[in-house]
Amino acid sequence: MPQHTFKLNGRLVTVDIEDDVRLLWVLRDVLGVDGPKYGCGINVCKACTSHINGKAFNPCSVRVGDIQPTDEVTTIEGLPATVGRDLHPMQEAWIEQDVAQCGYCQPGQIMAAVAKVEQARAAGREIADSDLDEIRNICRCGTYFRIREAIKAGAKNM
Repeated sequence: MPQHTFKLNGRLVTVDIEDDVRLLWVLRDVLGVDGPKYGCGINVCKACTSHINGKAFNPCSVRVGDIQPTDEVTTIEGLPATVGRDLHPMQEAWIEQDVAQCGYCQPGQIMAAVAKVEQARAAGREIADSDLDEIRNICRCGTYFRIREAIKAGAKNM
Protein backbone atom coordinates (compact mmCIF):
# COMPACT_ATOMS: atom_id res chain seq x y z
CA MET A 1 0.00 0.00 0.00
CA PRO A 2 1.35 3.49 -0.80
CA GLN A 3 2.65 5.72 1.97
CA HIS A 4 1.73 9.38 2.13
CA THR A 5 3.60 11.87 4.30
CA PHE A 6 2.59 15.45 4.96
CA LYS A 7 2.49 17.95 7.78
CA LEU A 8 -0.75 18.03 9.77
CA ASN A 9 -1.32 20.70 12.40
CA GLY A 10 2.40 21.23 12.81
CA ARG A 11 3.55 17.63 12.93
CA LEU A 12 4.71 15.23 10.25
CA VAL A 13 2.35 12.30 9.66
CA THR A 14 2.61 9.24 7.45
CA VAL A 15 -0.32 7.05 6.44
CA ASP A 16 -0.46 3.79 4.52
CA ILE A 17 -3.49 4.16 2.26
CA GLU A 18 -4.47 4.04 -1.40
CA ASP A 19 -3.87 7.20 -3.46
CA ASP A 20 -7.52 7.72 -4.37
CA VAL A 21 -8.87 7.97 -0.81
CA ARG A 22 -10.16 11.47 -0.11
CA LEU A 23 -8.12 13.43 2.39
CA LEU A 24 -11.20 14.04 4.54
CA TRP A 25 -11.44 10.31 5.26
CA VAL A 26 -7.73 10.12 5.99
CA LEU A 27 -8.05 12.98 8.48
CA ARG A 28 -11.19 11.68 10.17
CA ASP A 29 -10.97 7.89 9.95
CA VAL A 30 -7.24 7.21 9.86
CA LEU A 31 -5.74 10.09 11.85
CA GLY A 32 -8.68 10.76 14.20
CA VAL A 33 -8.91 14.48 13.39
CA ASP A 34 -12.64 15.10 13.39
CA GLY A 35 -12.90 18.91 13.28
CA PRO A 36 -13.41 18.94 9.51
CA LYS A 37 -16.99 17.72 9.12
CA TYR A 38 -18.49 15.56 6.41
CA GLY A 39 -21.43 17.33 4.86
CA CYS A 40 -21.66 16.52 1.19
CA GLY A 41 -18.43 14.91 -0.01
CA ILE A 42 -18.57 16.82 -3.30
CA ASN A 43 -17.05 20.24 -2.42
CA VAL A 44 -20.38 22.04 -2.13
CA CYS A 45 -21.29 22.56 1.53
CA LYS A 46 -17.74 23.39 2.72
CA ALA A 47 -18.24 21.85 6.19
CA CYS A 48 -14.80 20.27 5.90
CA THR A 49 -12.94 23.50 5.03
CA SER A 50 -9.36 23.38 6.26
CA HIS A 51 -6.14 25.04 5.12
CA ILE A 52 -3.43 23.69 2.87
CA ASN A 53 -0.30 25.81 2.88
CA GLY A 54 -2.33 28.66 4.38
CA LYS A 55 -5.16 28.64 1.85
CA ALA A 56 -8.71 27.36 2.33
CA PHE A 57 -9.50 24.04 0.67
CA ASN A 58 -11.95 21.21 1.06
CA PRO A 59 -10.36 17.86 1.89
CA CYS A 60 -13.48 16.01 0.71
CA SER A 61 -12.48 16.92 -2.85
CA VAL A 62 -8.75 16.15 -2.66
CA ARG A 63 -7.20 12.72 -3.04
CA VAL A 64 -4.51 11.92 -0.48
CA GLY A 65 -2.31 10.99 -3.46
CA ASP A 66 -2.39 14.65 -4.51
CA ILE A 67 -0.92 15.82 -1.19
CA GLN A 68 2.83 16.38 -1.30
CA PRO A 69 5.30 15.77 1.55
CA THR A 70 5.95 19.52 1.62
CA ASP A 71 2.25 20.36 2.07
CA GLU A 72 1.02 21.58 5.41
CA VAL A 73 -2.59 20.83 6.28
CA THR A 74 -4.18 22.80 9.11
CA THR A 75 -7.55 21.88 10.56
CA ILE A 76 -9.57 23.68 13.22
CA GLU A 77 -7.65 21.65 15.83
CA GLY A 78 -4.35 23.19 14.70
CA LEU A 79 -5.59 26.74 14.12
CA PRO A 80 -4.78 28.10 17.61
CA ALA A 81 -1.15 26.98 17.29
CA THR A 82 -0.79 29.23 14.23
CA VAL A 83 -1.02 32.21 16.60
CA GLY A 84 0.49 30.54 19.69
CA ARG A 85 -2.65 30.82 21.81
CA ASP A 86 -5.34 28.56 23.26
CA LEU A 87 -7.87 29.96 20.79
CA HIS A 88 -7.40 31.77 17.50
CA PRO A 89 -8.84 35.32 17.49
CA MET A 90 -11.51 34.16 15.02
CA GLN A 91 -12.58 31.40 17.41
CA GLU A 92 -12.77 33.95 20.22
CA ALA A 93 -14.94 36.20 18.03
CA TRP A 94 -17.24 33.26 17.30
CA ILE A 95 -17.79 32.81 21.03
CA GLU A 96 -18.19 36.54 21.72
CA GLN A 97 -20.72 36.92 18.89
CA ASP A 98 -22.59 33.77 19.99
CA VAL A 99 -22.52 32.44 16.43
CA ALA A 100 -23.06 28.73 16.82
CA GLN A 101 -26.44 27.11 17.02
CA CYS A 102 -25.99 23.46 16.07
CA GLY A 103 -22.27 24.10 15.49
CA TYR A 104 -21.78 21.50 12.76
CA CYS A 105 -20.59 23.95 10.10
CA GLN A 106 -18.60 26.16 12.45
CA PRO A 107 -15.11 24.63 12.02
CA GLY A 108 -15.37 25.05 8.26
CA GLN A 109 -16.84 28.55 8.62
CA ILE A 110 -13.99 29.63 10.89
CA MET A 111 -11.30 28.16 8.64
CA ALA A 112 -12.83 29.86 5.58
CA ALA A 113 -13.03 33.17 7.46
CA VAL A 114 -9.39 33.08 8.59
CA ALA A 115 -8.22 32.28 5.05
CA LYS A 116 -10.36 35.10 3.61
CA VAL A 117 -9.00 37.64 6.11
CA GLU A 118 -5.43 36.56 5.37
CA GLN A 119 -6.12 36.75 1.61
CA ALA A 120 -7.40 40.33 1.95
CA ARG A 121 -4.41 41.32 4.06
CA ALA A 122 -2.00 39.78 1.55
CA ALA A 123 -3.63 42.09 -1.00
CA GLY A 124 -2.85 45.02 1.32
CA ARG A 125 -6.34 45.69 2.62
CA GLU A 126 -8.78 44.80 5.34
CA ILE A 127 -11.67 42.43 4.78
CA ALA A 128 -14.72 43.96 3.09
CA ASP A 129 -18.35 42.96 2.73
CA SER A 130 -17.61 41.87 -0.84
CA ASP A 131 -15.05 39.39 0.57
CA LEU A 132 -17.65 38.02 2.96
CA ASP A 133 -20.03 37.54 0.04
CA GLU A 134 -17.46 35.16 -1.50
CA ILE A 135 -17.50 32.76 1.46
CA ARG A 136 -19.78 29.94 0.36
CA ASN A 137 -19.91 27.74 3.45
CA ILE A 138 -23.45 26.55 4.11
CA CYS A 139 -25.07 27.01 7.53
CA ARG A 140 -28.38 25.23 7.85
CA CYS A 141 -29.21 27.15 11.03
CA GLY A 142 -28.96 30.40 9.08
CA THR A 143 -26.67 32.31 11.43
CA TYR A 144 -25.13 34.21 8.53
CA PHE A 145 -25.59 37.64 10.10
CA ARG A 146 -23.73 36.58 13.24
CA ILE A 147 -21.08 34.80 11.15
CA ARG A 148 -20.41 38.01 9.22
CA GLU A 149 -20.21 40.04 12.43
CA ALA A 150 -17.83 37.50 14.00
CA ILE A 151 -15.56 37.57 10.94
CA LYS A 152 -15.32 41.36 11.16
CA ALA A 153 -14.64 41.22 14.91
CA GLY A 154 -12.12 38.39 14.57
CA ALA A 155 -10.28 40.18 11.76
CA LYS A 156 -9.65 43.14 14.07
CA ASN A 157 -7.69 40.88 16.44
CA MET A 158 -5.79 38.85 13.88
